[in-house]
Amino acid sequence: MSSTQIAGVDVSRETLARLEGFEAQLRKWTPRINLVAPNTLPQLWTRHIIDSAQLFTHAPKTARHWVDLGSGGGLPGLICAILAQQHLSECRFTLIESDKRKSAFLMTTAHALGVPVTVLAQRVEAVPAQSADVVSARALAPLPDLLALVHRHLAEDGVSLLPKGRNWAEELAAARAEWQFVARAEPSQTDPDARLLKLKDIIHDAI
Repeated sequence: MSSTQIAGVDVSRETLARLEGFEAQLRKWTPRINLVAPNTLPQLWTRHIIDSAQLFTHAPKTARHWVDLGSGGGLPGLICAILAQQHLSECRFTLIESDKRKSAFLMTTAHALGVPVTVLAQRVEAVPAQSADVVSARALAPLPDLLALVHRHLAEDGVSLLPKGRNWAEELAAARAEWQFVARAEPSQTDPDARLLKLKDIIHDAI
């Protein structure tokens, strides 16, 4: 990669070097831990790094705490933390991942790249409420189930950034059966059938 932009975000040489370092770590660890599907590795930049980086373009510039749920292979949490070092340096990142092997990958990779993040090796529902300005989650759960986890950790005036695949509209409709929220479905830069759901003012409808 030689471009000075990733998903529309300007990147310095140092940032690009960290992203390439992340790529190397992901390729090294994936044969031992199922961080990403092996058949997606040939398109790792498009399918995973750029797909994750695009979330950063929708984050508020005033964000001071970003929580990523079910971080797995650091997608999108660690990618966005790398970009934030250059563009949003006052924002701290908390990555929640219950799988001990995956959380070890996150801690090892963040340390190797010099990216300051907090990794919590716990279940998302067991972590104390974080009151985060941004909550992200990628491929963690269907939206109706995911919103309970997002709502737990999101500040009252926070925003959630949730990439969804071709069934995004159905998930959105199903979620509205139990939840109230303001939603924007932003086009995905990597998949014409996918959307990045930007949700705020999330309220659970009492039964």
